[in-house]
Parts: sequence; structure tokens; C-alpha cells
Amino acid sequence: MTIALRLAQFVFLLLSAPLLLGAITRLKAILQRRRGASIWRPYAELGKLFRKEDLVPGSASWLFRAAPRLAFALTVTAVAFLPIVWSNGLLSFAGDFIVLVYLLAFARFLMMLGAFDGGSSFGGMGASREAMVSVLAEAPLVLSLVALAVAARAGSLTAIVAWTGAQDFFNISVVHVLAFAALTLVAIAETGRLPVDNPATHLELTMLHEAMVLEYSGPSLALIEWAQAIKLNLMIALLIALFAPWGIASGVTAGAILLSIGLYVVKLGIAIVAIAVLESCVAKLRMYAVPEIFGIAAALSILAIVFTLMMKR
Repeated sequence: MTIALRLAQFVFLLLSAPLLLGAITRLKAILQRRRGASIWRPYAELGKLFRKEDLVPGSASWLFRAAPRLAFALTVTAVAFLPIVWSNGLLSFAGDFIVLVYLLAFARFLMMLGAFDGGSSFGGMGASREAMVSVLAEAPLVLSLVALAVAARAGSLTAIVAWTGAQDFFNISVVHVLAFAALTLVAIAETGRLPVDNPATHLELTMLHEAMVLEYSGPSLALIEWAQAIKLNLMIALLIALFAPWGIASGVTAGAILLSIGLYVVKLGIAIVAIAVLESCVAKLRMYAVPEIFGIAAALSILAIVFTLMMKR
């Protein structure tokens, strides 16, 4: 039964990712007094792309076609570590949060290689910008997770989530506040959302992620778009699991599982509203201002480590 629950939440994170994007886009349209597309539109777009021909530039090698597939597989693997409605992820072992970080980093590295291999000047420009974002984002991401792991005296995401869930909501430490702020800033950058990047733009001079995938089409582009949606779903689920795990089911009773699902949907709804409101109120930052966000995230994550060590004395 527990294996089935772990597998069900894993599949749910994969299949609900396009719906999450659709909900954010629709809510942004409502806030901006536009009609907007259906929340099911991302599924239709993925289906259309899967039915199209997969075109490859004449100068590209096998890496161009392999990069989206490998990146998608790595992103899917990273999802397996997350507990969302059940107290255990599909995979769990000591140090799994480090593996999760570098699965995402390796997926991004492969996409950068694919962009360079395509031979497009815009692809190379986007890949170089993506490399800058990756280098600046990894340190605060790892440090924030390490701070939580040290505070919880745990080595896996499952154990960290269980420890946080056992704490009093009104007695959360400053470590959680600092780590949450740092991880939120990193999540915005990792998923290519405003104000770091604009997933809706097609202006080449301002694009990061979108510039890398201009040469892709058909099933390759579908896998890229799905992987990006999964990554957004993963980062939101990670924030919920680490900082708001209360209500997550630890038993196999139907009541506990239904309550956990209901609470997770509420938490996810709050995250969707927060993203839609933020992206409706801010503009994309200029490229030279993006490192400042990572500087703030790095400072917050270092402070989280310092306060963790002070608390453990």
C-alpha cells in the first residue's frame, strides 16, 4: 500500500505540472482583466507538439536530439525524492537532497550543450546566460538545504520533512525563515519566472531559457516544455514539503490521505495565487541586475547556516 501511495504522488507531480502552468496563466489573465486561455491549454499544446515532426538543424549532432530526452529523464528522477501527500518519497536515502540539486543542474547543463550544438547565435547567447544563472543559483540552493538538514539532524528530504512537521507552527526558527526566503528566490530563477526571466516573451535580446530552445520543435520541444513545467511543480512542492508539511499523511487510512490531499491542494492554490500576483506586479529585471537576486539569496542561505550552527551549540 505504501509503495502505491509513493508511486501515486510521483505520477501526480508529473501529470499535474501542465495544469499548474495553465492555472497560473489563467489567473494572471484574470488579474490583468483579460479572458485568458483554458487551464487545460498546456495539455493541448503538448499533444500538438508530440504529433509534429522533430526537425534538426543540419549542423547539429546526435547531442541536439538527445539533450531534451536526457534532461526530461533527469527532471523526472528528481521528482521521485519529494513527499507531498504521503510522508515518504518514491526514493529516499541519506544525502538525497544533494542528488536532487545536481540532477537539476545536470539537466540544465545538457540543455546548454544542446543549445550550443544547434549552431544558433541566439541559442549560444541563451546558454551562456543560463550558465550564469546556474552558477549563481546552485550555492544558495545547496546551502539552504544543508542548513535545514543540520537543523533537523537528518540526511534525507523525508526525514527533514518529518522533523519540520513535528514542530509547532508558531515556534518556527529563524533558520526556516532565512532558508525559505533564499529558496524562494532560487526557485524563481531555477524555473525561469519573473522577474528573472519571462517565459512568455519571444524577444531574443531578453530571453534566457526560451533562447536556448528556439531551434527545437516537435516531440523534443514538447519534452522541454513538459520538463520545465515539472521543474516548476517540483520547486513549489519542495517549498511546501520543507516549510509547510503540516497535514501530510503518515498513516494509510483513507481519512488521513484525503485530508492530506485537500491540504496540499490548498497550499498549492496559495502558491499559484502568489506567483500570479507577483508576475502581474513586477517587470523583468535587466540582465546586470539578476546577480543581485542571487547575492541576496546567497547571503540569506549563509545566515541560515550560521544561525543553525549557533542553535546547535
